[in-house]
Amino acid sequence: MQANKPIFLIVGLGNPGAEYERTRHNVGFMAVRYFAGADATWKNELFAKTYRVDIDGVRIIFAMPQTFMNDSGRAVRAIVDYYKIPIENVTVIHDDMDLKLGDTRTKVGGSSAGHNGIKSIDSAIGREYRRIRIGIGHPRDLGLPIDAADWVLGKFTPTEMSEIHRVIESIQL
Repeated sequence: MQANKPIFLIVGLGNPGAEYERTRHNVGFMAVRYFAGADATWKNELFAKTYRVDIDGVRIIFAMPQTFMNDSGRAVRAIVDYYKIPIENVTVIHDDMDLKLGDTRTKVGGSSAGHNGIKSIDSAIGREYRRIRIGIGHPRDLGLPIDAADWVLGKFTPTEMSEIHRVIESIQL
């Protein structure tokens, strides 16, 4: 690797395993896979699946922690330490129940808003990284008697999945 080459880390949050594919909690994994591209060759390292690419003299590392959502900080910390990535060069993409399906928000720092993956990352590297929040809606707003934990682990309907794909394609990294 070239000396002093800027390095950026783009982390998608989710849970590993086929049973979690297409679940609301895995929208971060979906986004990172999209941005890495269909031809990405993922490598298992540092508690995550990673894909590295150099674009115009900048190294970008895409990562999907394999530690499960509530321990995402362990993988993020390992990658940040190993590659010496400044926290301001870290972007985390994750689901957000407080946003309507398809809404997105970007911010640096702030509260975890109860998101366990974000809590884990905050405790591992601090809060001053960029977050891209993708709305998955809340069951109460839809009048559904579903527990929040069951909601995030539930699968998107085909209509919801189409909306999520549209939103992911519109995100500017």
